Amino acid sequence: MNIQAQDTVTLNNGVKMPWLGLGVFKVEEGAELVQAVKSAINHGYRSIDTAAIYENEKSVGQGIREALLENHMNREDLFVTSKVWNADLGYESTLAAYETSLNKLGLDYLDLYLIHWPVQGKYKEAWRALETLYKAGRVKAIGVSNFQIHHLEDLMKDAEIKPVVNQVEFHPRLTQQPLRDFCKEQNIQFEAWSPLMQGQLLDNPVLQELAAKYGKSIAQVILRWDLQHGVITIPKSTKESRIIENAALFDFELTKEDMTQIDQLNQNLRVGPDPDNFDF
Repeated sequence: MNIQAQDTVTLNNGVKMPWLGLGVFKVEEGAELVQAVKSAINHGYRSIDTAAIYENEKSVGQGIREALLENHMNREDLFVTSKVWNADLGYESTLAAYETSLNKLGLDYLDLYLIHWPVQGKYKEAWRALETLYKAGRVKAIGVSNFQIHHLEDLMKDAEIKPVVNQVEFHPRLTQQPLRDFCKEQNIQFEAWSPLMQGQLLDNPVLQELAAKYGKSIAQVILRWDLQHGVITIPKSTKESRIIENAALFDFELTKEDMTQIDQLNQNLRVGPDPDNFDF
């Protein structure tokens, strides 16, 4: 399993990113988070996703440092993502926010830095800052989160560098087909947050049936569906057993029919904010 949990996709700038990562949304600073990050790395995860607004970059950084030491690994063996928050979108403020995130994480560079939300009138200046960081070799790759097609088109009109990733809400109730098609055409890698719909799919009869058929958990079936759609996924958990379970995705494959069955659960239903209508 370890080998496959480390399988990567090559982004449009040549950087390799693991298909599977650990998300830490809403996990508070502290020992539990440090331990979760260490558990994930010990069990073969090579990608960790955080954000300034999660207010947990210090613990994530500590977990990374301890895990690298214990596993005799180098910083280059990991792929670390963080995101600039809405209040810091702007050229100078985004540059400053990057330094703040690095300092909290205790790292020299990030593998991926994302604009967290497409705040109108602000994301282009922020993108210019990300391009500056990228050209200076301070970050390995730059991308966006929660961008719809029209946001991406607007950004790319003036951008020198195309985003490598668009990280959005994606799960069987929100399959985002038009956005996925657009990202594929543009060679922008699609990445899922909230892949398990915050636990709201665990009593779905279709998924229960498929889980029984494959001898897997519902979570594993959903995460496998992500991977077979070519979507990077970052399930969140702090429990070691769940962290291990979420990575056991590489010893089975969903049939075409079963993939279609899951696709048909789509209701364009969000558990998170609407990128066209948020006020934070």
